[in-house]
Amino acid sequence: MASFLPWLPWLLAALLSVYLLDLLAHSRRLLPAGPRPLPLIGSLHLLGDQPHRSLAGLAKMYGPLMSLRLGAVTTVVVSSPDVAREFLQRHDAAFASRSVPDATDDHATNSVAWLPNSPRWRALRRIMAAELFAPHRLDALRRLRREKVQELVDHVARLAEREGGAAADLFAAGSDTSSSIVEWAIAELMRNPLCMIRACDELSQVIGSGTNIEESDIGQLPYLQAVVKETFRLHPPVPLLLPRQAETTTNIAGYTIPKGARVFVNVWAIGRHKDTWSQPEKIMPERFFERNIDFRGVHFELIPFGKGRRICPGMPLANRMVHLVLGSLLNQFKWNLPVDIERNGIDMSEKFGLTLVKAIPLCALVTPISVESGDH
Repeated sequence: MASFLPWLPWLLAALLSVYLLDLLAHSRRLLPAGPRPLPLIGSLHLLGDQPHRSLAGLAKMYGPLMSLRLGAVTTVVVSSPDVAREFLQRHDAAFASRSVPDATDDHATNSVAWLPNSPRWRALRRIMAAELFAPHRLDALRRLRREKVQELVDHVARLAEREGGAAADLFAAGSDTSSSIVEWAIAELMRNPLCMIRACDELSQVIGSGTNIEESDIGQLPYLQAVVKETFRLHPPVPLLLPRQAETTTNIAGYTIPKGARVFVNVWAIGRHKDTWSQPEKIMPERFFERNIDFRGVHFELIPFGKGRRICPGMPLANRMVHLVLGSLLNQFKWNLPVDIERNGIDMSEKFGLTLVKAIPLCALVTPISVESGDH
């Protein structure tokens, strides 16, 4: 140990030199503004266990186009619709590749989500679009989806009967897009009884309470569609789109995005952008009657599935399933809160992971609606 001490000042000086040189290089590249990185770790310490919220907070300080260092990786974060359009539409080709985390490196060789922009990836995308998620393919499996939704309805009915009406942890095992969005939607509706009443009334008038919903009915349920859009806005399943990587050095909005930079699009922040949405923290499905905004990659104000070459290929299936499951559960059950939760309020805290799920699974009192009574 004593023999090491004489070298300690030199080691510290070397680390300081590397740090200062990195800062100098950072400034000369005309990167977007961002927090000053620490040696070795960069800005990793600022992310916490809710990276989407932490990055949204930093964007308020440094702007909707922000750069930071995560370890040794130059990272750019996009937090507004206008900047997202620059990356995902105008310069989509330059950012069509993936930045693959070490944890998914082995999986990336066979995953469409993580493959780089390559002939193999493009071929797999074409196969998925033509053979898995094309409208005629999805229509052919409509009966199977109906059966699976009915199995869920039967399961909820049995669970409610066995537990005396209490359906606890109904969605606890689900981490996919459909289950997480349906859970968030029901939780938001139960927190806002007027929205719940309006959604159930629409179902009752158009479909008839207590009856099964068909996919062909969804187009006649504009309020249900608005509830789904509002839930995607407030609780996107993947709050930070899978990271893209700059294939070439690109100039955007007067800044230089270097080749190899990792790009995160914070769709959670975009969905709560104050310049885009009035009262962004409040659930207001009716806002979509005033503004024709869709979540299927058309409007940058709402892009939970991404946009451009890297848009989620499974979006058409998720779109059908979310509407079908949510509409079926609302139309076949009354939803009420247990006394203690009604008194204290629903815990809406989030758990960041593969998808953005409720940290505390939804617990509700559910009562089957008979076709005869049709009473919500």
